[in-house]
Amino acid sequence: MEWNANALALLISALCGGAVGLERQRSGHAVGGASTGADGAHFAGLRTFTLLGALAGVTGVLWRDGFELAAAVLLGGAAILVAAAYVGASRRDVDGTTEVAALVVLAAGFLAGVGKAALASAVSAATVLLLLEKTRLHGWVERVDDREFRSGVRFAVMAAVVLPLLPPGPFGPGAGFRPRELWLVVLLITGLEFAGFVARRRVGNRNGYTMAGLLGGLISSTSVTLTYARLARTQPNTASALASGVIASNAVLFPRVVLTSLVLNPALGVGVAARLALPFVVILLALVFTLHRGEVADGEEPEGRNPMHVGPALQLAGIYQVSIYVIDAASRYLGSGGLFVVGFLLGMMDVDALTISAARHDGTMSGATASSLPLVVVVGVLGTTLFKLGVAAVLGRGAFRRRVCAALGLVALALGAAFFVAA
Repeated sequence: MEWNANALALLISALCGGAVGLERQRSGHAVGGASTGADGAHFAGLRTFTLLGALAGVTGVLWRDGFELAAAVLLGGAAILVAAAYVGASRRDVDGTTEVAALVVLAAGFLAGVGKAALASAVSAATVLLLLEKTRLHGWVERVDDREFRSGVRFAVMAAVVLPLLPPGPFGPGAGFRPRELWLVVLLITGLEFAGFVARRRVGNRNGYTMAGLLGGLISSTSVTLTYARLARTQPNTASALASGVIASNAVLFPRVVLTSLVLNPALGVGVAARLALPFVVILLALVFTLHRGEVADGEEPEGRNPMHVGPALQLAGIYQVSIYVIDAASRYLGSGGLFVVGFLLGMMDVDALTISAARHDGTMSGATASSLPLVVVVGVLGTTLFKLGVAAVLGRGAFRRRVCAALGLVALALGAAFFVAA
């Protein structure tokens, strides 16, 4: 039985090396010449990589059986051989991808030998994929501009550096101040916004105002509404396209609110989803009608803001913390009626902050039952919908104003119906 297990481990380790060697052979990196710009053979092809994998598998089996010194000598010798090959090859070509891949094969083979075959297979498969996708990866790097790169690095710092340093809390009276939880909220929202930011820049103007508005809604549907309303004054011939962009951006709001609720509090998310289903269907029908009645033209999409700026992230954190205290105070002293008023006003400011605050308080509030909180979120969505309806009515012109106001007016009626039926 043990012999069969060892044979299987050696077979897997050899296959792991062979897979990488096959890619190196097919890509032309196993031989020199015109394809590499150098004379003479390069280090390792199909056979050499297969042998390296098998050798690493043997060292893993030896290590597992208690022959640590022999395993270390063999594995170290193989690593020295790879390093020596790189030193020789670097005189002609400084590219060390093949040699690094050989070290990965040694590691994967050793893992297979000690009994971690699944991990070894995953490592080798990922290595082959990275080697195969060289052209696409290089092309992707070239397409990433400085703004996107800096934004991504800032987000990584926010998630990997700042978050672990923050204390969990709570601090202070009442609902309390929880720095780590507050920063997690910032990461959740800015991560979603960053995804929309990158996607919108990739799509650009090729797919017209509707697609730009849809992706812009991931960042801020209010910004899209404001920008398109102003454009409707100077570009009346694109009124229908602008209207469809605004409606599309506002349609994104509903899955955003539901997704945020479900992630932070599944029970609240289910209640919110049930109450927002009808308004969401209404705005989708309005979008289909607008697209059918008017031709969607290409044009400029709203530039919006870079979601990785520290200022907007801290602003969102501040609004969220204020929302926590306001909702907590309203639930204690004003009852459900006052809570709905607060929800309406907070929704006009930032419906994401309202949704997150409600998700945190669900089941912990005094003065209001958990069943009332989905309605508070509905009222907040109603508040932001009416605010954007007012923006379209005041700043928009012509067909843009008529179509956007009609669509958002129907959505507001559906939200009102959802509130009163559920209440």
